[in-house]
Amino acid sequence: MKTTFRPLRRWWIAIFLCVALLGLPLQVLASVEEAVFAGGCFWCLEHDLEGLTGVISAESGYTGGDLPRPTYRQVSSKTTGHQEAVRVRFDAAQISYAELLRSYWRNVDPLDGDGQFCDQGDSYRPVIFTRDDQQASEARESADAAALELAQPMSNLRVEIKPLSEFWLAEDYHQNYAELNSIKYNFYRYSCGRDRRLDQLWGDRARTGLPWQRPDQANLRKK
Repeated sequence: MKTTFRPLRRWWIAIFLCVALLGLPLQVLASVEEAVFAGGCFWCLEHDLEGLTGVISAESGYTGGDLPRPTYRQVSSKTTGHQEAVRVRFDAAQISYAELLRSYWRNVDPLDGDGQFCDQGDSYRPVIFTRDDQQASEARESADAAALELAQPMSNLRVEIKPLSEFWLAEDYHQNYAELNSIKYNFYRYSCGRDRRLDQLWGDRARTGLPWQRPDQANLRKK
């Protein structure tokens, strides 16, 4: 799609969301919450999270740094302090923040704090950005559970947990990239080795929100 049509597309999306939200029962609107995660390429994380039951929308953007209204070119220079991130709006009556966290962990490599998969550098670091004390507490609990499932000491987990600063939407051409550019996206994801590494780390729980699993003591001794 040509860039000249993107502003119009954004307006239509905004109008659609307003109409959709106005048509929802008040109890549903009251349960809508937001979460922000960074986990390498935002194309991939957006795609991995937006299909979950209870997720209303997932948007790619930038946060973590101080530069206002950052561009992709600026963030990819790895000098702004911003990470590529995804803002998730979800219905807490259908999926809890704790459940969303499980899916986040199973879609990242928590042992790599310098980037994710083939994308390295500050803008690709894995971070859980928390909106309040409750999210921060649940994020820390999820880190403990992830460490146990991976049979790793907490010191090996490199996912940062920090308060959310302002979230800036990425450029239009980054939104829904996996759906709008499926051939390029699938080639990138495969060549980056994202799924191969996730399978190596998480086994049959990779890319899922299944309940946390604690390895038995025999497996822990082998580690």
